[in-house]
Amino acid sequence: MSFSLYTASIPVFRQILTSLADILDKAEQHVEAKKIDPNALLQYRLFPDMLPFTRQIQIATDFAKGAGARLAGQDVPSYEDGEKSFGELKLRIRKTLVFLDSLPQGAIEDGAERAITTGSGEKTRHFIGRNYLLHYALPHFFFHATTAYDILRHNGIEIGKKDFIGAMPE
Repeated sequence: MSFSLYTASIPVFRQILTSLADILDKAEQHVEAKKIDPNALLQYRLFPDMLPFTRQIQIATDFAKGAGARLAGQDVPSYEDGEKSFGELKLRIRKTLVFLDSLPQGAIEDGAERAITTGSGEKTRHFIGRNYLLHYALPHFFFHATTAYDILRHNGIEIGKKDFIGAMPE
């Protein structure tokens, strides 16, 4: 059986982004029920030198859309990073899912050996597609998705591993 770059990327991004959207619903319900200012969660950091919850979601979506686009040989769509509510974060996730669904599977499969460059200046990184996905994009994506989950869990949202993993594709 051969390795499918598409199967290792788009369905994985879809699964976790969809679970994050569901977790955002639970966070929204929690702040309403407890009469908590949503910004208490949206701007929460696990430690002062870490990025806040909102930024974790933004970066997770950036890695998903960036990886999909680069593997497919397309331009990475630019988002403004202006979300200030759970609803706006859910819209960002939906927009990312729509973009991922638009990417041709064949173009992503062809990206395994494609040269991919990220960053600029001293932060420039060069990869081939397969290594970019497996050793850069996926680890970063999961780091930020997990940190977003951890922030909410730490703040009393009743979520668990099953919520993070979400529905697995057949």
